[in-house]
Amino acid sequence: MLWLIPEATIQYAGVVRMPLFMDVHENLPEGATAADVAKAHEADLATQGEYGVKYIKYWVGEDDRKVFCLVEAPDAETAARVHKEAHGLVADRIFEVSEGS
Repeated sequence: MLWLIPEATIQYAGVVRMPLFMDVHENLPEGATAADVAKAHEADLATQGEYGVKYIKYWVGEDDRKVFCLVEAPDAETAARVHKEAHGLVADRIFEVSEGS
């Protein structure tokens, strides 16, 4: 399988790094729980390899019905495609971010 790496991909010390994104799900379905989000994340992990994406971590604000996902992906559209195929819960917004210390 051949993956096309975008120009935005960073190479540091011989290691190629994909762009990093944070996606935001503003309104989880009514009644969705942290356990439901964990299942969706597992579905992302099962699907991500087909697209050269790596879902790294997620955070849930159950009371606010929000989820934040950190993902390495060739581009925002590919990250969103994994969510759509894995479980259908596509983020409302997605931002390219840089990791801090």
